[in-house]
Amino acid sequence: MKKITVIGLGYVGLPLAVEFAKKYPVIGFDINQKRVKELNSGHDATLEVDDKDLLATLVNNSQISEKGLYLSTNLEDIKDSKIYIVTVPTPIDAYKRPDLTPLIKASGTLGKVVGKGDIVIYESTVYPGATEEDCIPIIEKISGLKFNVDFYAGYSPERINPGDKVHTVTNIKKVTSGSTPEIAEEVDQLYKSIIVAGTHKASSIKVAEAAKVIENSQRDINIAFVNELSVIFNKLNIDTLEVLEAAGTKWNFLPFRPGLVGGHCIGIDPYYLTHKAQSVGYNPEIILAGRRLNDSMGFRVAGDVVKLMIKKNVRITDAKVLVLGITFKENCPDIRNSRVIDVIEELKSYGCHVDVCDPWADKEEVKEEYKIDLNDKVESQLYDGIVLAVAHNEFKEMDITRFKKKSGIIFDIKSIIDKKIVDGRL
Repeated sequence: MKKITVIGLGYVGLPLAVEFAKKYPVIGFDINQKRVKELNSGHDATLEVDDKDLLATLVNNSQISEKGLYLSTNLEDIKDSKIYIVTVPTPIDAYKRPDLTPLIKASGTLGKVVGKGDIVIYESTVYPGATEEDCIPIIEKISGLKFNVDFYAGYSPERINPGDKVHTVTNIKKVTSGSTPEIAEEVDQLYKSIIVAGTHKASSIKVAEAAKVIENSQRDINIAFVNELSVIFNKLNIDTLEVLEAAGTKWNFLPFRPGLVGGHCIGIDPYYLTHKAQSVGYNPEIILAGRRLNDSMGFRVAGDVVKLMIKKNVRITDAKVLVLGITFKENCPDIRNSRVIDVIEELKSYGCHVDVCDPWADKEEVKEEYKIDLNDKVESQLYDGIVLAVAHNEFKEMDITRFKKKSGIIFDIKSIIDKKIVDGRL
């Protein structure tokens, strides 16, 4: 029973660590002491792992030899592991360039603990070549060990869908790969032991890296297409949703909907692929065009809201606007890279006073990330404009019209409200 260490206990790492811990001895490692303390108390604030499942796997001794999960911030606790799985985030910087800082730091940490015969598996989304060209040399330099002689590597891209209780980690087919044929088989068998949906063994680490980065790039382009359609149909006074529903009666029409494209995957991963393409002399026009269009949608929504208020003779300066939702998707507390912030900031630039309400988001996280104080109660207020930005179940059940002034407007980004009572939607 080889001991496994999972580095990074966020949306990806924790569910994976819990599943492995049902069969193997697992150390969950994270530098965030607050996060580890919270998890050791038996609660996962991301809501990706049920508290009962978490408590059932936790053990209080790092020297576990059978199954169980021990959580730690101490480097000494992970030194006797034989398999290390890295699940740290891979964001972009202010210039939309890949930021490998978390990955580089994790590789530096691995260099201090990896030993002979150990396997390092990366799950973080990267561009093709990052594992072997950017990460492995750091481990070699710090450890003094030689790659594919003293230690080995694998790449198995994460496919976690935050908030999705159907497509969980074990129910999504897993792509695997390894730095040698033998290691590729060992990595594949390791994941196959917990992944009910099965695995797909790629021929190389680069193939697996490329497969991951194009998954979300493809979705991004498809959403950009329907976002552009919504712009066109809006100018033609045609309801976009009705058009998509009609077209969707054909068996091979893809059911994408217009909207804001955020989160830690779809709005970021394409930039990893375009960065690598540009580094080898190719400018990827379609991917970048899709990114530009999707990145502009928040500003377009704000502009449409302002135009609708003007038509109702609402004074834009000092107008009160309520934005419902700040998370990047419905029924999920994840606020990473939420493009709702673009709508909020643009409305503020027009002089509007904006209140934001979201029953799923953590107040402290929102304050730290976006400098916004979430509004708990909207009962006593009436607004000139209401923007339904996220399709939380709570908002679907809410009578939004009771918060609207007689001259106010409602804009439904998600197209979940009866179109008879809204003034605009994508």
